[in-house]
Amino acid sequence: MTDDAGASSGSEERDDRTVGSTRHRARRGQSSGPAGAPVWMTGQVDRVDDDAEPSQAEPSRAGGAAEQAATPNIVRHVDRATTEEIADEQAEALPEQQPQATPELPEHEDQPAPESEPVKPASPATTDSDDIPLAPKVPVWHSDLVEQLEAGRAVASGTDPDRMPQRRSRRGWIAAAVVGLVAVLGGGYLAADRFGLLASDYSDTAGSADVLVTIPDNSTLTRFGEILTDNGVVSSSKAFIRAADGQPLSGGIYKLRKGVSAATAVGMMTDSTHRVGRLVVPEGVQLESKRGVDGKTIPGVFSLIADATAATVNGQQVGVSVADLESAAKSAAPDALGVPTWAREAVDKLPGDYRRIEGLIAPGTWEAVDPQAGAADILKKLITDSAQRYESWGLLTNNRSGLQPYEVLVAASVAEREVRDTADLPKVARVILNRLAKKQRLEMDSTTNYTAAETNIDVHGDNYKANTRWNTYRVTGLPPTPIATVGELALKAMLDPPQGDWLYFITVDKQGTTKFSATFQEHLRNRKIACANKFLKTGC
Repeated sequence: MTDDAGASSGSEERDDRTVGSTRHRARRGQSSGPAGAPVWMTGQVDRVDDDAEPSQAEPSRAGGAAEQAATPNIVRHVDRATTEEIADEQAEALPEQQPQATPELPEHEDQPAPESEPVKPASPATTDSDDIPLAPKVPVWHSDLVEQLEAGRAVASGTDPDRMPQRRSRRGWIAAAVVGLVAVLGGGYLAADRFGLLASDYSDTAGSADVLVTIPDNSTLTRFGEILTDNGVVSSSKAFIRAADGQPLSGGIYKLRKGVSAATAVGMMTDSTHRVGRLVVPEGVQLESKRGVDGKTIPGVFSLIADATAATVNGQQVGVSVADLESAAKSAAPDALGVPTWAREAVDKLPGDYRRIEGLIAPGTWEAVDPQAGAADILKKLITDSAQRYESWGLLTNNRSGLQPYEVLVAASVAEREVRDTADLPKVARVILNRLAKKQRLEMDSTTNYTAAETNIDVHGDNYKANTRWNTYRVTGLPPTPIATVGELALKAMLDPPQGDWLYFITVDKQGTTKFSATFQEHLRNRKIACANKFLKTGC
């Protein structure tokens, strides 16, 4: 009687707990397998049977099958009860409404098991609820329940649950340290690469061979490095950029050495002796060189071109000579020389004379005259650029002189050669136009000096009588060509001169003081001033 009562009491107590758990599981609708199939059949929760044979020994329960068999079933009951109680407590805290809940199963209706798998007998713990699963499927988003279940497993396996967060924390710090180290190393590499610290560079300063390198105008420092690398001068563009260190460099043609360090290349490019093809043409110079009364020679345009293109590359002389340029100016077709339309007629009138292109090369600077080009090609480049320059100064659009464009260029060249102070250019331009309007000879010394062997402002003797088409003491009107290069100020003065009745002018001292007059008598008085200053000797 006592045994039966005790058994009955224990059974009722267990049944109450099981029924409570069953009601919760039915309400939560956690079964995701076939209708009526317990969770342990779906593979979601391990089956726990009081009377089932023990599974393979877990790592935490050493001792083999014998020791496991000796372990009372009450231990497994306690583990299961603990898990169920935790699930019940957490389920009560869950929100009442959950999306996609499985419809409740009938309380007293047996559910057939899938045909593919035989139905196993229900454990004593589930007799009152038929095949309702023992424990609900724990949602993965419920982190507290997951952590408690993991802690329960850790206790069952002999692991201290308090050490698990420490392990995760230690792993997190290690991962963060690795990521930080990779970031630092990667950032350092990128920075070193960005500033050229990893760029390859040659160590030689002598180089293996000469090479002419052309750098276009307005090139960036990066473009400099790329061109030098392509020509074998430096090992890498980044090495050159680092060596240049922001120094100002200009486009042009450079004579460099192959296979040198970037610092050596920068040193060469900042040394003017390594520049080739840089041409500077001043105002008021002729095509041919002239000797002055002081014995000094004024280089002509042809000589300036020859000097600019002269270079020795790997033992071979490159560039054009004065003779080459004179020959091309004499014989090349006007089109081959780039003669503009507004000058074509005058050029055609002087075949075989290099002076036919006089004045068609404007003063200015050319950074890259190709030393390996022919004479005709060089002249064509210079004349074409000069025509554009003259036109940009208003030769074709702002002409109020009454002259044709080519005549303006000729008259402006005379004014360019006659004055020292550019402030006098407008008045000299007016004197020339007034004399032309009166059909009076210009009688200007600069035109006589044009063909003379020596340039002298104090013209005397046979120079007055020189039988040339440029001697305005003998011919009326303008010379057949300009007599020098024409600057912007002289051209603009001739295009739009001031009003005035001046017909004469004379420079009276070495400082370049010029006096203007409308009558010949006044001009003679000014001439005496020049004689008194010992600036003139002829006719004093």
